[in-house]
Amino acid sequence: MWVEPLGLIEGQAAAAALAADLALPLAGGPLAFTLVRLIGPDAPTTALPLSDVPEAWHAQVLALTRALPHFAGLPMPCEGGRPLVMGIVNVTPDSFSDGGRGIAESIAAGHAMLEAGADLLDIGGESTRPGSQPVAPEEECRRVLPVIRELAKAATISIDTRNAATMLAALEAGAEIVNDITALRHDPAAARVLARSEASVILMHMLGEDPRTMQQNPRYGDVALEVAQFLADRVSAAERLGLPRGRLAVDPGIGFGKRLPHNLALIERLPLLAGIGCPIVFGASRKRFLGTLSGVETPAERVPASVAAALAAASRGAAMLRVHDVAETVQALSIWQALSGGAEEEDL
Repeated sequence: MWVEPLGLIEGQAAAAALAADLALPLAGGPLAFTLVRLIGPDAPTTALPLSDVPEAWHAQVLALTRALPHFAGLPMPCEGGRPLVMGIVNVTPDSFSDGGRGIAESIAAGHAMLEAGADLLDIGGESTRPGSQPVAPEEECRRVLPVIRELAKAATISIDTRNAATMLAALEAGAEIVNDITALRHDPAAARVLARSEASVILMHMLGEDPRTMQQNPRYGDVALEVAQFLADRVSAAERLGLPRGRLAVDPGIGFGKRLPHNLALIERLPLLAGIGCPIVFGASRKRFLGTLSGVETPAERVPASVAAALAAASRGAAMLRVHDVAETVQALSIWQALSGGAEEEDL
């Protein structure tokens, strides 16, 4: 049984609807929803105004309004209601967009992102683009640990890895978040490492467990519902393994085992994930489907398309945006925030 928030509004419209009891706040943030779609046995087939929701569903509807706890010490969303911006630092020779950085270049890139307004950084040493080859944890650690040790002095750091050995070494080097594209399915030791730590964890949806094969004819019935159910199941599995829900975030895995229609459906129905009760992480930066839509072949030239996708996610309840282009995203969010009524008067 799922409740999908619909009719999202923001700013003065949200404030007026909330005051008139015509809307409810989404996850305690700046957005409000006025309608819901109930998904389950014998559920109505059409969207309902809140006043028409059957009593049996009231608890699930109200669960959508609960404010999110801090994630790795960071507010969700950040002050003023905008999503946090996570800068991507790939210490790899073969990442699809920004591969080829060495250790010194990666450290410099991380500092530049922080100066541009990034709230945290996601550091990875293994490319997971479609068809990519796996990297041994020893090589992964060689790439990322010097970068983590340096940048952890200045910011909250996430390690993008599916390997337990890399997770452990990265946490010892100063990382506070583990971002696992396999949602703790790849390495059986990962959950034990994380349960013994205080790390926060991002669980992502990927079709299968191997980036080399994830794009081989991906098929779904209802992609949004299937991804939501997968992530809810992985959150429950993580809790059973000793990771409390307050340390977990979820990511629909845009581009990971999805074709263009799947990605668009996941963005459009992103609020469905709010029912899990964890922060929603969104990463579409420079991805291939944006190039398909925009006609831009080179990933590094997909900045406007990436910003557009980030704003679409922000307006649908994303709590964290994982991006390559920090300055452009922060600038766009500041305008979105002001237009939605989130900016303080002294800032205007």
